[in-house]
Amino acid sequence: MPSVPAAPDPLVALADRCVQCGLCLPHCPTYALTQSEAESPRGRIAIARALALGALPAEPDSDTPLDHCLGCRRCEAVCPAQVPYGAILLETRARQRRRRGADLHQRALEWLCARPSLLARLLRGAGALAPLLPRSWQRRLPAAAAASLRPDARDATVAVFTGCVARAFDGELDISLHRLLHAVGLAPQYPPGQTCCGALHAHAGNRHDAQALAARNRTAFAGHDTVLTTASGCHATLTATLAPPSRVRDALDLLADHAPALRFRPAGVTLAVHLPCTQANVASLRRLLARVPDLTLVELHGLGCCGAAGTHMLDHPARAERLRQPLLDQAQASGARIMVSANIGCRLHLAAGSSDIEVIHPLVFLARHLI
Repeated sequence: MPSVPAAPDPLVALADRCVQCGLCLPHCPTYALTQSEAESPRGRIAIARALALGALPAEPDSDTPLDHCLGCRRCEAVCPAQVPYGAILLETRARQRRRRGADLHQRALEWLCARPSLLARLLRGAGALAPLLPRSWQRRLPAAAAASLRPDARDATVAVFTGCVARAFDGELDISLHRLLHAVGLAPQYPPGQTCCGALHAHAGNRHDAQALAARNRTAFAGHDTVLTTASGCHATLTATLAPPSRVRDALDLLADHAPALRFRPAGVTLAVHLPCTQANVASLRRLLARVPDLTLVELHGLGCCGAAGTHMLDHPARAERLRQPLLDQAQASGARIMVSANIGCRLHLAAGSSDIEVIHPLVFLARHLI
């Protein structure tokens, strides 16, 4: 009998859609940082394809450019061939994970983020977690916030996704969101069964745990008409894992829909605005900030990413600092003493690099000026 040809590798099929035109290069933060072809989207696609075909040995030299990718997907947004770079990256990292596993620090971080309540208690425990982390990580973790008060609103249909790390660091954000929602006549729930969105696990190639976390969140948010997010990175993941995706809404988007009901006192400040790679609601953010009287906005533009990128700021601190510095320089030059960013990782990373600029969520800034 004639032999049956092997099914084509789906990763190779995706990689073959790249025509190597290079139009993505000016939009890639790591290419801007290094000017290395291997650190560009098309270079990484070529590496992923060669690894899948066995044409390139799986060794540190081939893994490193893939590890350096920030996953910002700016390349995908400008690709004329609509190459699904994000899918290629996640599949390649899943194969890397199966091949080489993960070190102790990565496994510990994933284990803790999958247990948000425990993680929050440890981070609030005055350094209880610090001995478990490398020294380079300890220097980049700010002090945790006090636990926030979440009102009980059992008759509400709007639920809030609380995330993992944000539970420890975003106490004021919780209160601010409640105040703003109350001002527009909404009272949210906080489903107790929810957990980490799984983005950290998926981006590290741990597809099994990412899918398990997604299943837990689907159960936790069953029956809720709207699921609100306050972290742009988590928003993208929840949109992909909760059905229908239309019920997952960024809190900024929902509040922008009710903007006429919100009144703010004059701010009298210059505000530096950082736009995370994952933020899709820039228009909503601008619309809300435009309602604050006497406010000067300065939008920051660096190399395309602040360098936080999940655990990138912990795993590659020197590179992350180089990506962050242009943003901090612009903020300092503007005279701003407050910076807003809608992603928890970006806020932690930016705050760690500046001692004289307060870095907060836009909702916190809005709530502070709410009448």
